[in-house]
Amino acid sequence: MRDLSQRALDAELMDSTPCHFEDYRDCLRDLERVNRLTLAYRPTLAFLDRLADEGQLPRGRPVRILDAGSGYGGMLRRIARWSGRRGIAVELTGVDHDLRAARAAAQATPAGPPIRWVTADCLSYRPAPVPDVVVSALFAHHLDEASLVRFLVWMEAHASVAWFVNDLHRHALPYVGFGLLARAAGWHRFVQHDGPLSIARAFRAAEWRRYLAAAGVPEDDVAILRRMPFRLCVARVRAP
Repeated sequence: MRDLSQRALDAELMDSTPCHFEDYRDCLRDLERVNRLTLAYRPTLAFLDRLADEGQLPRGRPVRILDAGSGYGGMLRRIARWSGRRGIAVELTGVDHDLRAARAAAQATPAGPPIRWVTADCLSYRPAPVPDVVVSALFAHHLDEASLVRFLVWMEAHASVAWFVNDLHRHALPYVGFGLLARAAGWHRFVQHDGPLSIARAFRAAEWRRYLAAAGVPEDDVAILRRMPFRLCVARVRAP
């Protein structure tokens, strides 16, 4: 088995292999199935619940929420349903560097609250107006260390109320288990290859602390949270 004491640096097929739109969309579709099965949306929705319950979200206008690395758009579709349940008006924006992602996400979002899909590099994108909350789900592990620090700086600069990173925890059990599950389920070949590699590319708590320090984010201002199954999340809420 791969040595997980150090973060893997191999490129994921989804990030490095050319493919047609239909193949890329099918991969994203299977990833959404994975996310539903592994409760991937739950930590982010719980964080938004906390902000709402504590009165941290703006009132009198829609809450502006930006999803960095939005992919197939599943997180924003869940947030749209969350906003309906909570009676909270929202303006939702998904940003992804791949033009195919915006096309696939738009196709998968035929009805409901409008979501704006933007094709841009998150690290250089300048949102206007500034979002209240920036979220990212299963995006951080795609970045190299320097880019991750830049991403943290970017969120600090552009999230006026809070930001939340929902990502994987590098651990042997999900690394082995996901490979078996993906093959048994017959998911897309990219998912079968990239799923275990994503876990091997993910970060541990001590590494997050190092990157937060490099980005100039005081450790006392963030919470590093373990969430099941094998999620490691980073939450930052600005003082009111």
